[in-house]
Amino acid sequence: MKLYGYFRSSAAYRVRIALNLKDLPYEMIPIHLTKDGGKHKTPEYRAINPQMRVPTLELSNGDRILQSLAIIEYLDEVFPEPALLPADAIDRAHVRAVSQIIAADIHPLNNLVTLNYLKKLGHDQAAVDEWYRSWVLAGFEAIEPLLKPGPYAFGGRVTLADICLVPQIFNARRFKTPLDAFPRILAIEAACAKLAAFDKARPENQPDAE
Repeated sequence: MKLYGYFRSSAAYRVRIALNLKDLPYEMIPIHLTKDGGKHKTPEYRAINPQMRVPTLELSNGDRILQSLAIIEYLDEVFPEPALLPADAIDRAHVRAVSQIIAADIHPLNNLVTLNYLKKLGHDQAAVDEWYRSWVLAGFEAIEPLLKPGPYAFGGRVTLADICLVPQIFNARRFKTPLDAFPRILAIEAACAKLAAFDKARPENQPDAE
């Protein structure tokens, strides 16, 4: 498998964690999102991913999957151990809800495309950073009471919720978002940091890290 991604992309970070948890080998293909106007905007990459976003997972048969949650759920169905979603339907729904707060509510408002557009509209960096922090805080305020006793987001096993949460915490720290009001979220971050699959996936451990 080939994973097209960028070291700081939280969406690509999610997929790296999932691949590592399942001990699946893959080739990392870096797609720089800022150099030369963004390598994701080239005709060559657009032919791979018409949305011109990362990540893209290319399978051995040449098929390509877009969108991090679709990729992770595909991996979980085809390579079921360790399972990233609970067996119980209600528990699965709770895990997906937290995952989607991050992937569908926080992330779209804070991804590079959105932040660059805010600058295009005339907002300075301080205003853009405040925009970023405000949406992270709103999302984390919703997530904190939804989390279950740990060490992970929903008990004793890593789930899709942890896979989504850890990269979002990383980016929150990049933008100096205050996190002291979220002890459960911070405890999950600490627990996941002890796992090799999460450590290996960290942005600074990627071949394209800067």
